[in-house]
Amino acid sequence: MSYLVLARKYRPQAFAEVIQQEHVTQTIANAIAGDRVAHAILFTGPRGTGKTTIARILAKAMNCEKGPTEPPCNECRSCRAITNGSGADVYEIDGASNNGVDQIRELRENIKYMPAHSRFKIYIIDEVHMLSIPAFNALLKTLEEPPAHILFLMATTEPQKIPVTILSRCQRHDLKRVDADKIADHMAAICRNEGVDIARQELELIAGKAGGSMRDALSLLDQIYSGVTGPVTVESILDILGIVDRKSVSDFAVATLKGDLDSILNIIGEVHALGHSIPDFYSAIIQYVRDLLVIQMVKAPGRVLDLPEREIQAMQSVARAASALHLNQILEMLFNAEKDIRLSNNPRMAFEIVMLRLLQVTPPLPIGDLIDKLDELKENLGTLSGASLPEAPQARTSAAPARPGPGKTVQDKTDVRAAAQAQPAAGGNVAPMPELATDTAADREDTWKRLLDIISEKHPSMAANLASSRMIGFSDGVLEIEVNGSSFNFKRINRTDSMKMLTDVISTYLGRQITLSIREGSKKDHQGKKKKKTEIERLKKAMLDHPLVAEAIEVFDGKIVDVKIDTT
Repeated sequence: MSYLVLARKYRPQAFAEVIQQEHVTQTIANAIAGDRVAHAILFTGPRGTGKTTIARILAKAMNCEKGPTEPPCNECRSCRAITNGSGADVYEIDGASNNGVDQIRELRENIKYMPAHSRFKIYIIDEVHMLSIPAFNALLKTLEEPPAHILFLMATTEPQKIPVTILSRCQRHDLKRVDADKIADHMAAICRNEGVDIARQELELIAGKAGGSMRDALSLLDQIYSGVTGPVTVESILDILGIVDRKSVSDFAVATLKGDLDSILNIIGEVHALGHSIPDFYSAIIQYVRDLLVIQMVKAPGRVLDLPEREIQAMQSVARAASALHLNQILEMLFNAEKDIRLSNNPRMAFEIVMLRLLQVTPPLPIGDLIDKLDELKENLGTLSGASLPEAPQARTSAAPARPGPGKTVQDKTDVRAAAQAQPAAGGNVAPMPELATDTAADREDTWKRLLDIISEKHPSMAANLASSRMIGFSDGVLEIEVNGSSFNFKRINRTDSMKMLTDVISTYLGRQITLSIREGSKKDHQGKKKKKTEIERLKKAMLDHPLVAEAIEVFDGKIVDVKIDTT
């Protein structure tokens, strides 16, 4: 056959012609110039990025009659033979078909002999990861200490399958995918040489389909040459390559963001009718939504996305129409269902079911808006019931610390405890405490709070029974207490042992013997507390049933631990 495919016709013949692999080619060029080329080199990376090409250029550079030199002259006998694939001293071995231990043993026998015409005998082993474990083991010693006239150049797309013992004996170079812009530029140069007129937009479409592989891009370009007789258009490329129009993907994403089910089902039907792969179209949708999210959240998306600047600008208008939370919600649901689409016997129906479920989910509110609405809910509840949500939950005890009256300071609980321990019972040598002021209701409340603190330290359960009680008066050594709440509290305190215990604790604190007088108070406070408790429960239920609370739980993927109502 006289026709030479583009991938072979335009194969680079020098390191400078290799596209976007300067981190590898420059390193090897420096090694050649400094006479520091390793005896075993491994090239790894995706398909079609130049692994075998770089190995061949290195072989020419090492065996060039003017060398070792970079670039090779490509004119001498050795360079021409390697370019044509007929070099007597350069052996290209396919690892997939020569993966047995017998082939490696034969290789070991042949490396003993000197090269026929060249400076080095070079073995290029492609897809080296396909060798069997016994073959790798047979290669170990030879690979580590080959004769001075031997070079091993290996290439693989799956370095993780190569034993560590082999990797440690090689100098490794990792090639990267070629950017779509670089592929499009290279194809544009080839089209000019070939006299074919293809617009930049069509070349970018081919480059995107190649997925970072220069060889795949040139193979697709060859296919376009053969399939189109007239001008090359986007429609002809889509038909020949069987890929989905980027506009269909964009229209589908816009319809999803708008919740337009009619447009979504129509686009899926059109893709199916044209014979395109539904799973591939689904993957394209996931990729597009991911790109929208990147554009939404990243300041310089061009550094992250392997897309032409023109397309990024077009996608920015779509991204601005949705929040990052909504895009993230769509992306998560689509990504989680991808496996079901690929494994389904009816991918179109599976795709439609996924979209029906997605559109039934309410788009989440941004966190700022959600907080504003919760604040509004708090204010409304406070207005309707006289109660409001707490700013921050605070622990409450049965005997809360006293509130200071005007011009007074509440005694710290530690000081109260120390004072109680320092005061002996009546009859001691220490002077009694001064009479506490009980002239006003505020004075009596202050004194009672102090006493409750002392009681709660020694007898917490008794303090709980006294929590709703109040001191009526204190004169002539008689302390009068009104016990409010349920009758259980009064009966509990009116017991002989309880009265004695309270009398001793209070007498110790006051520094004098007192007499305790109690009476049962009104039960109105108890009834009020019960009514208040019922109202708080009603408010809690109203808050739990509110749609904003349910939405907040869904957004934050949380759960309700407790609801506090501030009634102060």
